Amino acid sequence: MTDTTVPVTTKKDWSSDQEVRWCPGCGDYSILSAMQLLMPELGVRRENTVFVSGIGCAARLPYYMNTYGMHSIHGRAPAIATGLAVSRPDLDVWVITGDGDSLSIGGNHLIHALRRNVNLTIILFNNQIYGLTKGQYSPTSEVGKVTKSTPFGSVDRPFNPISLALGAEATFVARTHDMDRKHMMEMFRRAHDHKGGGFVEVYQNCNVFNDGAFEQITAKGAREQMLIPLEHGKPIRFGAEAEKGVILDGQGRAQIVDVADVGEDAILVHDEAREEPGLAFMLSRLARGPHEPTPIGVFRAVERPDYGEAMQHQIIDAQAKRGAGDLAGLLSSGSTWQV
Repeated sequence: MTDTTVPVTTKKDWSSDQEVRWCPGCGDYSILSAMQLLMPELGVRRENTVFVSGIGCAARLPYYMNTYGMHSIHGRAPAIATGLAVSRPDLDVWVITGDGDSLSIGGNHLIHALRRNVNLTIILFNNQIYGLTKGQYSPTSEVGKVTKSTPFGSVDRPFNPISLALGAEATFVARTHDMDRKHMMEMFRRAHDHKGGGFVEVYQNCNVFNDGAFEQITAKGAREQMLIPLEHGKPIRFGAEAEKGVILDGQGRAQIVDVADVGEDAILVHDEAREEPGLAFMLSRLARGPHEPTPIGVFRAVERPDYGEAMQHQIIDAQAKRGAGDLAGLLSSGSTWQV
């Protein structure tokens, strides 16, 4: 008889013996710690857990988790993880990626993993810079960003990762930041427990090449006025006295207002389970960058069949209708065959 009891573990059990090699003060340390603290609470086994990463500073995380893992190639982590998740649905598969890795060369793989609703938990570290290659601008860098590769300032308009994920019809989309371990752990937990594709953007500070990129909204003294918590079923309010709120204006656009000016009944109630993603998309566009009041939390969490299950059902149905295939006969049947 198989023992299904999950052994009790601690953060130490999930931490590998590898020396953590990020720059001192990097936000990646905080994310790693949140992950290692969360894993014992998820009720999963280390031998059934896999971290797949691409290339970049964030991509070193699998080395530091005492689980199975793969440091793959630039931008292809979602594709590799898709193959693993579909062929081994018994595993917990995490994708660790950065804004350069997943939104530049890996953009195609990311959006298709999300639209297919592959059963993956994708954590995107967003520091708005290429850190590993020493400070070039990335797909999330702001217009005018002066870097080694844009000495006169970037003219590219940046991606909004949350908007991108929602546009790809991701079924779970959330945002957190590296200065709040409790919130990070909760977002990671929610994404992991979601059946299908879970996507979490983490605002993460690169203190060497892009220090303070999110300081205007994540600094301890700024959070009450600059972070807009999204909580399912609750009015979207923020501020020290919850004096600010979000409404839909006469043209159906999300807008920040003083609650006293419009009344409590006018404040938008957050519905993360709304099937149509338009409202979540509007919330993702509230801030033009991390210098304005910015929503954090779960934008969308809806149920839809995941890709692996749908594919397995298709195979089972085909076998039931046509019987088991003869692979050896097919391989030796010549250059043409009838279906």
